[in-house]
Amino acid sequence: MMKLTRAYVTLWLFTWFAELGFLQAVTLEVREGNATCIKTELTALLSITYNTSSNSTSVQVPLPNTTTVDAGSSSCGAVGSIPSLVATFGSGHTLGLSFSTNGSFYSVDTVMLQYNLSDSSIFPDANSSAVVTVVSSSVGIWAAINTTYRCASAISVVVGGPVVTFSDMRLEAYMPGNDLSPAETECAADQPSTPTTTTAHTPVTPAPTPPGTPERGTYSIDNSNGTVCLLAQMGLQLNFSYVSQSQNKTVQEIFNLTPNLTSSSGSCEVNRATLVLSQDGTTSLNLTFTLNATTNKYHLNGINMLANWSDMAAPFLASNTSLDYLRTTLGRSYMCNAEQTLAVVSSFSLNTFRLQVQPFGVTTNQFATAEECQMDQDQMLIPIIVGAALAGLVLIVLIAYLIGRKRSHAGYQTI
Repeated sequence: MMKLTRAYVTLWLFTWFAELGFLQAVTLEVREGNATCIKTELTALLSITYNTSSNSTSVQVPLPNTTTVDAGSSSCGAVGSIPSLVATFGSGHTLGLSFSTNGSFYSVDTVMLQYNLSDSSIFPDANSSAVVTVVSSSVGIWAAINTTYRCASAISVVVGGPVVTFSDMRLEAYMPGNDLSPAETECAADQPSTPTTTTAHTPVTPAPTPPGTPERGTYSIDNSNGTVCLLAQMGLQLNFSYVSQSQNKTVQEIFNLTPNLTSSSGSCEVNRATLVLSQDGTTSLNLTFTLNATTNKYHLNGINMLANWSDMAAPFLASNTSLDYLRTTLGRSYMCNAEQTLAVVSSFSLNTFRLQVQPFGVTTNQFATAEECQMDQDQMLIPIIVGAALAGLVLIVLIAYLIGRKRSHAGYQTI
């Protein structure tokens, strides 16, 4: 609740700063050779709370027009790196955006803010001189490929504790040319809202009927030399809520991916592998795996889902790149026949069924020896325990029978 309140206060301060003319537009771009791959025009206000010797205080920091792009930290997304725009300003302050795409849409995966508390011009009387770095995922900034994301409205992103508020934003990543595309994807905040009417009795919408267990699909990704580098077999079910245009309210949807209607794509890198599943051009699921070369363990760390259905008041986007699911040892596959629920964000979770996946170390186009999930191990343990208990019971009955029979043959004793 406190984060939401701070976001609203920051929006009010943003408007106030804008009216007084303290906010200025900044143009930033990432180049590779003579080509521009990421470009943005925006205004931004940073709201940061820090501690002094006596209490805590908040400052509002407009992004200055002297902000520049750090070419060494920014990237167009070459092999082994993520597309990112890293801007620096003042005495050691940094604002960064990282991007991903599923081929049809691109999105801001994370917003990173780094601020230097030793800068007394911004943080007077700070009781620390530390450089603080905070990161936020599930940003909600996305657009179709080859279009410019445009949002005139102020939108706030809570980045750890601080709040970053963007406005008058035009942005494009994975650019086909050196300038922003004339075609635009408008943010939800700029789209006209549908008027609502209040009635005395609001009908209760029944919970959605589960569509049943999804069909198991087989998906694979080839590397540059044509050999399989990622294998997956699984049934997938999307469980999310969105604003229905026809019902004018938020509804819950449980949706199964159908393998024969789903296309797969992706990429394999040394420490990162991505599987993108798209159905009917309206629903896309992006699964990202990372490998820790030190521990020789890999896991599912990123899930990105986009749905753009005709009944949606606005396209649904959910993204989380700080997950820790399906953790397995390199050289083995991960298997879980039981149903798993992978929570992504509050409005979206992914249910998996009869899953086996291996994003690294695939040889001979086959899964390696599987490491089973805990739920499968528990399900195997239950019949073993029951069987052992029944065997013990039979043994007790047998012993009691033998003892009773021995006594019955003992005869009478002489007094």
